[in-house]
Amino acid sequence: MTYPGPPRPERVTASTFKALAEQLGVDTTGEAAVTGITHDSRAVRPGDIYAALPGARFHGADFAAQAADLGAAGILTDPAGWDRAAATALPVLVVGDPRGRMGEIAATVYGDPGHDLLQLGITGTSGKTTTAYLVEGGLQAAGHRTGLIGTVEMRIGDERIKSERTTPEATDLQALFAVMRERGVESVAMEVSSHALVLGRVDACVFDVAVFNNLSPEHMEFHSDMEDYFQAKAQLFTPKRAKLGVVNFDDEYGRRLVKEATIPIVTFSAEGHPDADWWAEDVEVGPMDSTLTVIGPDGQRIAAKSPLAGPFNVANTLAAIVSLAVAGVDPQTAADGIAGVAGVPGRLERVDEGQPYLAVVDYAHKTDAVESVLRALRKVTEGRVHIVLGCGGDRDIYKRGAMGAAAARLADTAVLTSDNPRSEDPLAILATMLAGAAEVPIHERGDVQVFEDRSAAIASAVFRARPGDTVLVAGKGHEQGQDINGVVRPFDDRVVLREAIRHRAAAQSNQG
Repeated sequence: MTYPGPPRPERVTASTFKALAEQLGVDTTGEAAVTGITHDSRAVRPGDIYAALPGARFHGADFAAQAADLGAAGILTDPAGWDRAAATALPVLVVGDPRGRMGEIAATVYGDPGHDLLQLGITGTSGKTTTAYLVEGGLQAAGHRTGLIGTVEMRIGDERIKSERTTPEATDLQALFAVMRERGVESVAMEVSSHALVLGRVDACVFDVAVFNNLSPEHMEFHSDMEDYFQAKAQLFTPKRAKLGVVNFDDEYGRRLVKEATIPIVTFSAEGHPDADWWAEDVEVGPMDSTLTVIGPDGQRIAAKSPLAGPFNVANTLAAIVSLAVAGVDPQTAADGIAGVAGVPGRLERVDEGQPYLAVVDYAHKTDAVESVLRALRKVTEGRVHIVLGCGGDRDIYKRGAMGAAAARLADTAVLTSDNPRSEDPLAILATMLAGAAEVPIHERGDVQVFEDRSAAIASAVFRARPGDTVLVAGKGHEQGQDINGVVRPFDDRVVLREAIRHRAAAQSNQG
């Protein structure tokens, strides 16, 4: 059975192995025609270069023979992988940092497809996904055929492809750009993670507009500290990565970025900061959306609506409007398109079975995001707020206590449960969250419950809800699986929440 792999263009003008070697400054005797490149040995197609990269547990060169059997034209690797690559009898390109070079090779192989697209890249701790969807909506309103790349999915026009990671590996990204170009896509809205910047996934990209939303503690299992995290994000705001930056002036790291970026910067402020280039006025936050007036640098006034609730989504909406405006889209057209976005999967996504209380699913999985969404829901909830929340295993351990505390402090009921425990003991994760919740003074703390089973936790919150209450299931959002000890079983918060609501309604009907 052939491994499907990520999308590939149907037509590629072949490069020669020798020309690619010259680009890398490497000597080779190979003359093979190259029509693709992949870092995944399972996805090799005839004519591909196989990029054999060093990994945490294995070296890609361990799978060089498999790549050769599938028709690889040659191998790109490092000195540590040379012997295994050479054993295939294929021509080999050896460089010190193959991960750092495969993006440029992929761009060459596919004819530099990103150059033919209007590229808008969004980075920051929170709001990347929402902003990307809003940017896509504004582009479509302006008549663009669009692409979308992010945490939830990739879109090529109307085609939807499930994402494996926020930002694809460089080989897959350049192939995806080539497919977009082939299908007439003109503009792409793309999430750019800190991992992508550090690991070279966007090395061959020069974004027309780079957007910075915010920065707060996250991925501390990957970054050594907040300074390291900031420096990773700041890489996007250099001439090598982008032509123009759009930065949130309300964020302290955003204000620092304005001073340190080496490309032109345009700023925005949802809080109406007088030093920002664009800002919001007359903000009205409603239960499911918000309205605002956007003020431009020339005094222009744009009537706008955020299709999602919460002050943080006002900032995301403003970021999208400003980034589109500096990209050449009429700001009112952009605002109108954004207002029509139907929603973002797993981001304050409402689950409605006609129940007399609000039920929503949100991806909030870090302390700041949990606090923001709880405060937003508190403003539109007449009754009590109940949250179901867990923390992922094999990830930042330092946020667990803080997330438990945030849930206990800001919700009337905090139901702590499993998220994706991965290889960790779920009860150990919950113990840390519970310890954080216990540190909240009792007079400031809501009722705290613990259920290891996530379905039971969701059902518990639903059965507590009264008319006028809100039930928030947080942490997994759009995800459709739960990783427990390396086994991913089907689990969708939206589906489980809907079933719990129906079960409660049926139980009440039987009692009546």
